[in-house]
Amino acid sequence: MDLISIRRKYRNIRNTIIAISLVIIAIIMIIIFRKIYQEIMFNNMYKSYENLREQAKLDEQAKLEQKRLEEEAARKAKLPQLTEEGKNNLANIYKSDKKRVFLTFDDGPSKTVTPLILDVLKQENVKATFFLLGSRVELYPDIVKRAYNEGHYLASHGYSHIYSQIYASPQNTLDEYNKCIDAIRNAIGESEYDPHLFRFPGGYKGGKYAKQKEESAILLEQNGILHVDWNALTSDSAGAKTTAEFIAELEKTVPKHNSVVVLMHDAGGKKATAEALPTIINYFRERGYEFENFYSIIK
Repeated sequence: MDLISIRRKYRNIRNTIIAISLVIIAIIMIIIFRKIYQEIMFNNMYKSYENLREQAKLDEQAKLEQKRLEEEAARKAKLPQLTEEGKNNLANIYKSDKKRVFLTFDDGPSKTVTPLILDVLKQENVKATFFLLGSRVELYPDIVKRAYNEGHYLASHGYSHIYSQIYASPQNTLDEYNKCIDAIRNAIGESEYDPHLFRFPGGYKGGKYAKQKEESAILLEQNGILHVDWNALTSDSAGAKTTAEFIAELEKTVPKHNSVVVLMHDAGGKKATAEALPTIINYFRERGYEFENFYSIIK
């Protein structure tokens, strides 16, 4: 083989080697670039995932905070605040351009009657006011909490319902109010609750303890506590047993008033009151009355 042929063969081998090397290098570069690309894409996807997860976490925190604020606002809305407007509202509770009625229940809660009354009120979508006895609240805190959670106004009727004890002195009356409110607070789990509202056992006007009540009212007012009686009866306190008796008694006073505060009772022996309540509610609806409780008075 001559020299030229050898050189040509060598060149061919060298070119082949170079070509193969370039192909190998190209393959290696492709593999390297592909790996780099995959790594970049993976990192971007991971960052996107992390960003999404972080945003979801922030969104969830925002929702929880919004829920907390709404719950706190709802909680505070159920804490009555005594203002000059509230005092004026109560002073004029029997004056109204529109027909309105306040259903009020004294002497509870009771295990047998109060739940029946709450069932009717819930079914009829009516909010009432309960003047509670502290001694009874301590017996049935779950019933009191239910009434509070369902939007009813909880006020004080004292602790003992023993007239000689309540009216022994103005301070005794105030102590009875406060002892009842402490029981209510414990029952509903709300240490800031104060209705600023008392109903004198036996009513405010007249009776054996009329003078003592007047003196007690002054001390109560000095402590930010208002009081209210009623201007309509159902005769359940007098022992009415039939719905017809309830309505007949209402007819004696209701037609005279635009703003009506009805006295009823939810003590254990007042099952007839619970049974008559749907008819009583319908009686007022048919006559164009709107139902309110004392949240619309003491806001």
